[in-house]
Amino acid sequence: MIHFRALAAAAALLCLTSPISTASAENGEVNVYTYRETKLIQPLFDAFTKDTGIKVNVVSASSGLEQRIKAEGANSPADVLLTVDIGRIDEAVQVGVTQPIKSEVIDKIVPAQYRDPDGHWAGISMRARVIYASKDRVKQDAITYEELADPKWKGKICIRSGQHIYNNGLFAAYAARYGEAKTEEWLRGVKANLAQKPSGGDRETARDVAAGKCDIGIGNTYYWALMMNNDPDKKAWAEATRVILPTFEGGGTHVNLSGVLLAKHAPNKANAVKLIEWLAGERAQQMYADTNYEYPVRAGVAINPTIAGYGKLNADPLPISKISANRKAASTLVDKVGFDN
Repeated sequence: MIHFRALAAAAALLCLTSPISTASAENGEVNVYTYRETKLIQPLFDAFTKDTGIKVNVVSASSGLEQRIKAEGANSPADVLLTVDIGRIDEAVQVGVTQPIKSEVIDKIVPAQYRDPDGHWAGISMRARVIYASKDRVKQDAITYEELADPKWKGKICIRSGQHIYNNGLFAAYAARYGEAKTEEWLRGVKANLAQKPSGGDRETARDVAAGKCDIGIGNTYYWALMMNNDPDKKAWAEATRVILPTFEGGGTHVNLSGVLLAKHAPNKANAVKLIEWLAGERAQQMYADTNYEYPVRAGVAINPTIAGYGKLNADPLPISKISANRKAASTLVDKVGFDN
């Protein structure tokens, strides 16, 4: 009884504190819950409103949006959920707060490997998990993910927590490709090569490479561009490193997604689908590329020059849904090998 009352109270509080009300089910509005910082995506929403006349109401948070939508239940005002990783995407589907996106536009534009086979999500931009290599100490121009377990890198790798969703995606991709036994062996090899206990974020891996604590760090493509172009205090970290696009042996570079989902009880479903389709359009895709330094999912859209400077991306063809299916196994293996200890 106590648990029920606590849940009911939490749900009531959410309804009271939300800047969105279910009254927005009127024509001309769409309600977006997002993990993206509002300042990064507001230009997109402003452009959508200008193109369509549909007002966008936004709730932004760093965590917990799936549970919030679940607690709000059938009265949830959420129409669209924007996420920043396949982990967030999978969590939303698993807690049952989504419905299939039935759109010929999305099916045509977004490649099948970047869509849920059951239609519950679609990627709208991509990021790759890459190497930040010391310009002074790393001479090779190519590297494989498998090679990260090679003893030649002993004491030379920096990385954030193995349980972080970005690393979980990479480790899950390895498990999808090679199975759990080989992934465990590989993770033990990578752990043995770490220069220090996993910590910080992707920017800090570049900082530590620049400081000489390690020779290579593992990070997402867009962080390096943000440090180089948007953050004067961290530009030196980017200038001391260069980005190498690693690949799987016989495969390509691991990519993850920023994704979009249609809320299960979307009160403005038609407008939600319009927004989802608009985000896959040329204008929005170009804005994603230039504002967030991500790779477009739509063919023919120009890649930002800084990102293009890394070299041509040969994205691994493994469907994102198969990576998602191995997330739990990857997380278990991280604990099993004591990766973060």
